[in-house]
Amino acid sequence: MTDKTLQQLLDESGDIVTLLRNQQVGPNVYPGVPAEYSNWRTEQQAWAKSCVLFNQSFHMVDLAVEGPDAFAMLNHLGINSFKGFVPDRAKQFVPVTPDGYVIGDVILFYLEEEKFNLVGRAPTIEWIEYHAATGDWNVTVSRDERTAARPDPENRRSYRFQLQGPNAMKTLEKAMGTTPPDLKFFHMTRLQIAGKEVRALRHGMAGQPGYELFGPWADYDVVRNALIEAGKGFGLTLVGGRTYSSNTIESGWIPSPLPATYSGEGTRAYREWLSANSYEGKASIGGSYVPESVDGYYLTPWDLGYGPFVKFDHDFIGREALERMAGQPHRKKVTLALDNEDLMRVISSQFTKGDRAKYMEFPSAVYSMHPYDQVLKDGKLVGLSTWISYSANEGRMLTLAMMDADYAEPGTEVTLLWGEPDGGTSKPTVERHVQTEIKAVVAPVPYSEVARDAYAESWRTKQAV
Repeated sequence: MTDKTLQQLLDESGDIVTLLRNQQVGPNVYPGVPAEYSNWRTEQQAWAKSCVLFNQSFHMVDLAVEGPDAFAMLNHLGINSFKGFVPDRAKQFVPVTPDGYVIGDVILFYLEEEKFNLVGRAPTIEWIEYHAATGDWNVTVSRDERTAARPDPENRRSYRFQLQGPNAMKTLEKAMGTTPPDLKFFHMTRLQIAGKEVRALRHGMAGQPGYELFGPWADYDVVRNALIEAGKGFGLTLVGGRTYSSNTIESGWIPSPLPATYSGEGTRAYREWLSANSYEGKASIGGSYVPESVDGYYLTPWDLGYGPFVKFDHDFIGREALERMAGQPHRKKVTLALDNEDLMRVISSQFTKGDRAKYMEFPSAVYSMHPYDQVLKDGKLVGLSTWISYSANEGRMLTLAMMDADYAEPGTEVTLLWGEPDGGTSKPTVERHVQTEIKAVVAPVPYSEVARDAYAESWRTKQAV
């Protein structure tokens, strides 16, 4: 007996929106590290004041893509331009469906000629695996599954750390015993740490300088211990899962677009190939936004701030659709700063025996894999909030949202509709509650002034109007 396909699961479910909103799965987990090493407030503040060590070795999927057609296939699947893309470079890689809606995004590492690695959430990885398996491409792909979905969690191919913060370079210099190379953003090199060769990507996750460091799993302990020892004099702080999930609110990256593959003839063959046991088959949606069909959750590159990535200098899946969209009005990614008094009202409702608002977890108030909340202006839907978290550095509860252009100017007053309709869904992470509106003010993205100033010119610093 063969496994059920995603298409069969959807056919049997009836309404896809109801299926996804009632999945028995909460938010993504961050295995391999404790929830907190110290406390999430101190851990958050460390990336702004000293430095942190993010351990990314466990929660993301890695995909190796190799072969004579690897470059051409990836170029065909991404909206990004590959002009000037050479080994020892990386980019944020974004594929879309034939209808032009985002499947996801990953970091694409160009390791050497005919050899690439992609790291991130599963939907983009699975889209690439599908085209490698069904297309006329001379490539091989090899998936290194994230720890939470594998039977041998301590047997991954690679470790992956991020060293970030004002003292990151000092820590790295101490660990190397020499001055770190001055690389441009998303350029790579090779380093020596404790006698081990380490590949390094110049990166930044919260607007602070740093490197992503990776190498063979056998070197995990040696490299990690050397970094921890080197950082003792520079305030190096280990980061747990609770803190890691909240750093996106300051960097401005939306980690949770629903893959736009649940409907449409252009992706039917993919759904018939993909297992019902896949990420898409288990994904959950939460929040106050409930569209009439699953298509209402789909996002364009411009919604996510990826407009600058869209380059019509190559043929790629979804090009014709994006060409039609390019000249149309687009939503703009913003930060919403939630009103403190309204937040206190929501939180204080927990201390009554009457109606209560949806519980607001700290630091990240996310209770599904794909949160979608309504943003309103005088009762009218004007945007979608997709991530909500508290920042100890800013002293605010913030959300990442996509707003209609007329309501995206900083200073615009709106409200966030918090909680699910009809008392909530059957997800185990949702208790019975009542919806309530929380006042909010539109602010730039990234919210952090340091992040806006420090990032290289990209989607974080330049959005197409």
